[in-house]
Amino acid sequence: MIHELVANTARDERCASIAWGVIEDGALTEHHAADTVYRIASMTKSFTTAAVLALRDEGAFCLDDAVARHATELATVRGPAGSAPITLRHLLSMSSGLATDDAWADRHLDITADEIDTLYAAGPTFACRPGEHFEYSNLGFAMIGRVVQRVTGRSVQEHVTQRFLQPLGMHDTTWLQPPHDRWARPHRVQDGSIIPDLPAPLGDGEIAPMGGLWSTVADLATWTMFLDAGNLLQADDTLLSAASRREMQRTQTYIGIAELAGHHSPTGYGFGLNLRDDAVLGHVVAHSGGLPGYGSNMRWVAGRRVGAIALANTTYAPMSALTLQMLHVLHGHGRVPTAAPLAAPLLNAAAAQLVSLLNDWNDDTANTLFADNVALDESFTHRAAGIARIIDLHGQLVVDDVRPERATSGVVTLHGIASGATLHLELQLSPQPAAGVQWYELRV
Repeated sequence: MIHELVANTARDERCASIAWGVIEDGALTEHHAADTVYRIASMTKSFTTAAVLALRDEGAFCLDDAVARHATELATVRGPAGSAPITLRHLLSMSSGLATDDAWADRHLDITADEIDTLYAAGPTFACRPGEHFEYSNLGFAMIGRVVQRVTGRSVQEHVTQRFLQPLGMHDTTWLQPPHDRWARPHRVQDGSIIPDLPAPLGDGEIAPMGGLWSTVADLATWTMFLDAGNLLQADDTLLSAASRREMQRTQTYIGIAELAGHHSPTGYGFGLNLRDDAVLGHVVAHSGGLPGYGSNMRWVAGRRVGAIALANTTYAPMSALTLQMLHVLHGHGRVPTAAPLAAPLLNAAAAQLVSLLNDWNDDTANTLFADNVALDESFTHRAAGIARIIDLHGQLVVDDVRPERATSGVVTLHGIASGATLHLELQLSPQPAAGVQWYELRV
């Protein structure tokens, strides 16, 4: 089915070629041309972001620092009247207000420092005030690169290569066009025909932190699973803290309901990553890439160790739709595992104690179990009378399942021994150190 999806996409979108891969349990299980190098364009933003967050974690700067604090030449980049200063957080989350610039930026990857300084000095165009709306900006990632350069004395490219690419063994992921012949040449569609895209791909430059990397399906499988590992219960802090990796995958700027491959979902932008709340798959993380001659996408279901990657060598080939379809095919065949159960030991213990109390009410036990608001909200006498009526109807209550919604709240599914009826017990723990039950409700 996935082979057919890829073939149909290649035909319908007139792709010169598509390299693709499916990730299950953290490893490539099905793939084609996984070691062929393509330009991955804006997928680069996740690498730049990871480098920035690693530096933030080390105390080099704060995300809420105004960029002009670290790179004074950026002081002339100001939003409309009444705007707040532009911060790293604005730039990483696509909320700086700088005008969307894909078409322009894609032809200026190799812009020099002097050339971009002229642009900064003149004052770039803004679509809205910083912090107000989602507005995708590649120039913003060039500004991020300048801040890193000023603070550390090294380029984002150097940080990404030394901190992530080399330790992760991503040797086919580079900032420069591969020196070997194992790379896909760029193409475009003109008058319905696939033709070579000329001139040659642009080189590295000041805007490259937004989209300059070359990579392979195999290397990107490593990268996506490194990021996804931050979502695991037993996540470690190797190379980049698990907390920072999760921060990248948490909505920072809401985008809205968006349609992709026939699926309508709430969407947002994290830090260097796109997010979808898919009705079937759940929390899906992705980023696409598009440059003259190339189109790409990486996508994974957060915390499930399942993903899909597609790289094409045709201008702006819509690989986003393909990878989402691939994940839905995997789900339809039972190949996307359910989410790992939430660890909620306090909730589980409180649920067991609460059910025991309901089966055999005792005020002393209630005083021990409940937070002090419970008796004030409804007297123990009234509560005991209410539960006695339920026990009379259904018999003793037996726990079938505890489903945590968070570590301190959830739903317990019960059945009555006498009636066999299913009952639901919702409960919430208080923020007190002892974490007593602050609220519960029992429903048939």
